[in-house]
Amino acid sequence: MKRLCITPCGAKKIWDKQPDAGDTRAEDVYIGAFAKACQAYAGTFFEQWVVLSAKHGVLLPDDMLRENYDVSFTSDSALVISVEMLREQWLARGFGDVEEVVVLGGKKYARAVERYFRDWHLQPRIVLPLQGYRGIGYMLQALNASVLEGRELDTLPT
Repeated sequence: MKRLCITPCGAKKIWDKQPDAGDTRAEDVYIGAFAKACQAYAGTFFEQWVVLSAKHGVLLPDDMLRENYDVSFTSDSALVISVEMLREQWLARGFGDVEEVVVLGGKKYARAVERYFRDWHLQPRIVLPLQGYRGIGYMLQALNASVLEGRELDTLPT
């Protein structure tokens, strides 16, 4: 089964710490503890993973970003990437045959991914292994323990 992990972006970015960082790979842009824990998990258990950005859409770890931004899936819809553009990116990246999408992140990411696949001919199985946790601290503990133990989190489908 072809699987893909979607990690969240995050409000804290490299330019907050290093304003002159310039062009930076997507996997190095998001420096918050939660974003980094999600990336470590994705890199441990998945051959392929992406960052889902409300502004830029589907980002591969090596994609380059040039500047800071402050857009989330709850921002003004004019600033958020459209579902149509996300779908175009998904296909352009070669993910049309992905059968399972594991989404790391909170409820807004789950809703964004579900909205993205709703009413589309591509409907992979979506699993949300962090949905049962009551807060970011518990999610961080679960992600870190999972990587240390080499055991994937239980992934119940939505």
